[in-house]
Amino acid sequence: MNLKDPHYSNFALVQEMMQTIDVVKNFDPNQTKSIAGEIKSAGKLLLTGEGSSRIFPAKNAIRKALTLGLNMSIFTDGSRQSAQYDLSKLAVFCASNSGRTKEVVLLAKKLTAIGNEKRFALTSNNNTLLEKECMKTFVLNCGWEKAVAATKSVIEQTLFYESILWHIQGIDMIAEFSKLPTFIEEALTFPISKEIVDFAAKAPTIYFAGYNDGVAEELTLKTNEITRKKSDFLEGTYAVHGIEEVMDKNDIVFVIDPMEEEIEKFQEVLVEGVGLKVVAIADRNTPFTTIRIPSAGDLNPYVFLSVGWNLLVEIGLAIGINLDKPERARKVGNEFMGE
Repeated sequence: MNLKDPHYSNFALVQEMMQTIDVVKNFDPNQTKSIAGEIKSAGKLLLTGEGSSRIFPAKNAIRKALTLGLNMSIFTDGSRQSAQYDLSKLAVFCASNSGRTKEVVLLAKKLTAIGNEKRFALTSNNNTLLEKECMKTFVLNCGWEKAVAATKSVIEQTLFYESILWHIQGIDMIAEFSKLPTFIEEALTFPISKEIVDFAAKAPTIYFAGYNDGVAEELTLKTNEITRKKSDFLEGTYAVHGIEEVMDKNDIVFVIDPMEEEIEKFQEVLVEGVGLKVVAIADRNTPFTTIRIPSAGDLNPYVFLSVGWNLLVEIGLAIGINLDKPERARKVGNEFMGE
């Protein structure tokens, strides 16, 4: 992507993806220092929301907490399902960029009704319906997004949650974090192979495989929104445990940060068995065609997501669609109108 080229710069989606660089530069991890104590005292945290406000932000936090061996439990589910749980002893973060998402607002209302005082909101707007129901509301600095597909807000939400973990665990991430904007910029402007783009543009289905940390799953959703193509998220080794029966040799699988122990099986089942194209997105060379990114260490997921956006923009433009205007998807998926 290149904002100096009208081929890209005329789209709000591309502009907002590129604005992510400054969003990260301006993100202050210390803003979550005070709330970290409240979360730690609860010992259990639910991160809820709908779509992009939950997938990467929540699942990245869960993977990071488990990897760190954090002495607390973090969960995620959609707001409707979460409303069926006993949440009286959990801290709950309700994420909705608009602050008007019906499922999230109704869950916050339930938390109010049961007297849960550790109910928090994360939004991109002030004075929202969600804010009225929560004890504390944190407003993102990224601003409102014009494109239907959320981008810069997803990165800021994820950083917000992850920075809470840094404070709870007492980790100093300043040095690593200061380099992240440069890594994201490189991922967003990295030239994607025309061969990969053309193949993906013609593929009946685009699959994403990898860790259950929200990156591959979020890119699956973005594939639907940005390229209007069918897509599926294949967690872990799901790609080689049955779905190969219905895969087509013209499909394409993007594997995010492939695990070394799984590469041989992917080659055997997908490349040799099905005969389809497998492309890795990684910070190292792999036996597959590889979109190689610079290594940001523990912050790699943000870079993987960014290069995935870059890829999807190229695919969408190759197909010739309007990146900003899906035919059916809406900015606020299900707006609260009173219930």
